[in-house]
Amino acid sequence: MQKQTHSFELTIFNDIEELSLDDKSLLLRAVEARKKAYAPYSKFQVGAALVLENGVIVIGNNQENACYPSGLCAERVAIYHAGANYPGERIRTLAITATSENYAVDRPAAPCGNCRQSISEYEVKQGTPIRILMMGETGKVLQCESVADLLPLAFDDSFL
Repeated sequence: MQKQTHSFELTIFNDIEELSLDDKSLLLRAVEARKKAYAPYSKFQVGAALVLENGVIVIGNNQENACYPSGLCAERVAIYHAGANYPGERIRTLAITATSENYAVDRPAAPCGNCRQSISEYEVKQGTPIRILMMGETGKVLQCESVADLLPLAFDDSFL
């Protein structure tokens, strides 16, 4: 038997003001997208903004449905929009932010498992990492250099 440890480096910023102007601007676009989320059931609004290699910014927000599996998370809305409208353009950075009508979201919200898998698909497809910025409505901002950090041992097309 063999045991392995998988770890990754995470950069933690005290708040959005510590970010570069480009990253701060991207997160603020995610905040604007978050404000337009359709979340009447969970009251948990998520916004995402991604920047493509050509500089285009694509936004997304969560879209709920009374039949829960029919809804879609902000990250996938943005990624699928980018894939449909800018095929072949690489995603450089994905910024995610979340808030709730029920409580203060004072820590970064990471992508759910479905979103991690979807981000991984695009990262493998484009052959380059997608940097991820994560923020609540206030407080610290987390940065990881690849979704592979958040989803080690991911399932991809090499298994098919």
